[in-house]
Amino acid sequence: MAGEISEGSVPAYYREVHEAIRCRTDERVQVEVFQRLLQRTDLSKVVLNQIAEHVDSTDGFLSKLSLYKALALIALAQQGKQPSPKLLENCILELPKPQLGEPRDLSTLRMQPAQDDVLTLSQTLDGLLAKDTVQVELIPEKKGLFLKHVEYQVTSQRYKISVYRRYSDFDVFHEVLLQRFAYRVVPALPPKRMLKGVLTSLSERDFIEGRRRGLGRFINLVARHPFFSEDELVKTFLTFSGSDVQSRLRDTCKKMGDEFMINRIATQAKEYLPADIQAQFSTSREMIRNIHNSFQRLRDRAEKMVERSKDNASDLLMFGKELSTLGSDASPLPSLASSQSTWGTLRQSLKSFSVEFAVLSDKAAQQGRREEDDVVEKLNLFLDLLQSYRDLCERHEKGVLHEHQKALHKYSVMKRQMMSATVQPKEQASVEQLESRIVQQENAIQTMELRNYFSLFCLHQETQLIFTYLPITSHILGSFVNSQVQGHREMGEVWSELQPKLGCLFSGNNGLKHSI
Repeated sequence: MAGEISEGSVPAYYREVHEAIRCRTDERVQVEVFQRLLQRTDLSKVVLNQIAEHVDSTDGFLSKLSLYKALALIALAQQGKQPSPKLLENCILELPKPQLGEPRDLSTLRMQPAQDDVLTLSQTLDGLLAKDTVQVELIPEKKGLFLKHVEYQVTSQRYKISVYRRYSDFDVFHEVLLQRFAYRVVPALPPKRMLKGVLTSLSERDFIEGRRRGLGRFINLVARHPFFSEDELVKTFLTFSGSDVQSRLRDTCKKMGDEFMINRIATQAKEYLPADIQAQFSTSREMIRNIHNSFQRLRDRAEKMVERSKDNASDLLMFGKELSTLGSDASPLPSLASSQSTWGTLRQSLKSFSVEFAVLSDKAAQQGRREEDDVVEKLNLFLDLLQSYRDLCERHEKGVLHEHQKALHKYSVMKRQMMSATVQPKEQASVEQLESRIVQQENAIQTMELRNYFSLFCLHQETQLIFTYLPITSHILGSFVNSQVQGHREMGEVWSELQPKLGCLFSGNNGLKHSI
């Protein structure tokens, strides 16, 4: 069809009709709108079906050239001719004008796209989690963990590739991500170094492990974000294996610009926002703040349980060692000990119990690791997301809104200067210069207003993202319960194996049948 009708050959009326009924966000025309247009032609149903047969549509839309072809076929049919592509070829140089009325009146045919089509995130938690899983593993140098810099192996399940990154690479990636997606939730990075006076109780090994976990949470939240996940920056970070990933990331960001510059609806965001957007935002923000506080308390309790499991492991091991020490005492019993005393035999048997208590200690340690990996880590992941949402809200208020207010103030100052210049005689050049600056400032204010609405638009979507992630609560609870069930079962099995041995040791009286 593109070979038959070109953009430059169509009459102005065709372009005006297209402008009146096209989608607000692109040049296509919805099939439903086109069908309404056909109803205005007063042509028979048979003829309308013939026209529709010759017009191509894709995914419920007509392209601009498809519409032009349809308009020509309508005009031919209105002249009493058979609407066919072959007949159309004969009048390609002078396309006939269809009788459809004034183009401006046709805009009522346009179906206003539902706000939810653009504004609503059609995502599920399972869908987000399925986007990618990224492993971040420590690559220690031969000298060990205590070194000047640490390297990480970053493995993306989606791209099936491993790359090597340093903390500084993550830092640059975070920087360009914020530049490109200033109006989205960009998770914070864990600190690069231990903070003096704050983390004094933390060993360097623990700090490095905590930072590795934090980087893992960061990259997984980014790789699963509905907008970041398809962005070239993320793909570059997860797949580029060249020598200078930082330069590649900065160059990529510079070429693409920020989201406002390239998003097709950025300048129309206001049209898609609900009238009560500010009230909705305020309500959601308060609810998410309360959720954040609750999850922090849950995380703190879970961390205490992890510590208790670790302490339990240590105590069980020491308990077994003390039994072994007691049983290893080979000194002869004093003569005052009763000849009926069985202590000499008993203490020899106590040594063997250190093995069972070592196993119990190991099971308790495993329990602690499961609670840390499956419960605390999932809680921290969601907390990182919640904190990044709070950071975004602050960026919106202190960034876009603040800059807008500053620009308006500057504009009012310029206008007063201009009024003063018209009253007092000044050089023409300086007046013209001031006029030029006022025009520039007006343009800047207009851009800021558009950015403000786009920021609200993104904020609305990111709020939905938080609620999409909320069902992770069931994942966390499931992990917690499974961890407890597995831990208690494994330890119960060891205790159960230990009990008959006590029976043998105490000749059937294992100390549980009588109270002391």
